[in-house]
Amino acid sequence: MSDTRIDFLYLNEEDMIKAGVSDMNGCVDCMEDMFKVLAEGDYKMAGQNGDSHGAMVTFPKESPFPNMPVDGPDRRFMAMPAYLGGKFNIAGMKWYGSNAENRKKGLPRSILMVMLNDKDTGAPITLMSANLLSAYRTGAVPGVGAKYLAPKNSKVVGVIGPGVMSKTSLASFVYAVPGLNAIKIKGRGKESIDSFIEFVNTNYPQFKDITVVDTMEEACKDADIVTMGTSSTMGIEYYPFLDEKWLKPGMLLSAPACVKVDDEFLAKRARKVLENYGLYECWAEDYVYPAFASVGIIGVRYFDLLHDKAIERKDIIDLGDIIKGKEPAREYDDQIVINSVGGMPVEDLAWGLTVYNNAVKQGIGVKLNLWDTPAMA
Repeated sequence: MSDTRIDFLYLNEEDMIKAGVSDMNGCVDCMEDMFKVLAEGDYKMAGQNGDSHGAMVTFPKESPFPNMPVDGPDRRFMAMPAYLGGKFNIAGMKWYGSNAENRKKGLPRSILMVMLNDKDTGAPITLMSANLLSAYRTGAVPGVGAKYLAPKNSKVVGVIGPGVMSKTSLASFVYAVPGLNAIKIKGRGKESIDSFIEFVNTNYPQFKDITVVDTMEEACKDADIVTMGTSSTMGIEYYPFLDEKWLKPGMLLSAPACVKVDDEFLAKRARKVLENYGLYECWAEDYVYPAFASVGIIGVRYFDLLHDKAIERKDIIDLGDIIKGKEPAREYDDQIVINSVGGMPVEDLAWGLTVYNNAVKQGIGVKLNLWDTPAMA
């Protein structure tokens, strides 16, 4: 008789830290390996095309049901399932609820969990706290981009929006582009700016030149890499705008958050890179044109331009194809590269599995029992 007992490992946030979830260097390497698997097509996400970001529950502005939540900033629940093959060979899902009102309770805006499952039986392998996991994998993807897309001998980083996303992005840039030594910071408030400066001084003393600037133009001037960490109200008119003339020739614009640029520049001169063509194609199909008004990630704007026949399919480049040498980082040295980062559950699976394996090796976490024998097999 086969063994029907199923146990799985529970990892709380403290366990995740002990198991190395905040190892940004390791996370960047992991994301690079993940992109290689993606480029081969050995993965599946949700939706008919297997590329959906996930399934989201949103709420109405008003409801006749007294217990039903109503719409508000970042008010949603979301499930992000995936399978990732190659060296990972794992299935799973990230699940979270989000509500900006959480901050009034001392909680993060989103509270995230990841479940990893056996790809054949569906049995749970681990249930893990995922706020840090998600933050680090989100920051690591721009680092992979910078490794391949930043100009040689890059020195200066411009940070627009010095929040958590910019902290993790900077951590990945430091690993991927070791020559960086100067930062220019544009923030909305003193608290976030001071927190970012303390983060840099504590962790990255190689940055001897740290400058706080008043405008986005100043943050962009002479920067080899500019990273966007701003949040914005949905609607194209509200997204922060960067003028082409502010951007240094050959620089990298890393965009894991809202940003817009002039459409003519985007269509005719910028190198348009994103982490997975299918993900953005799915967004373009799911939202009414112009989809960029609903999903403020600049890669979605690529698809609005494709819809308008202002660009062709060949003009949109997958980061995985650059990593594997199928596409050049840029067509000429002075070309400005825009790397759009939208986030995918395959990234959570890749880093989650890596941290889980570390936890098992180190004896970290609490083993929980699902059943010894299923009651209704």
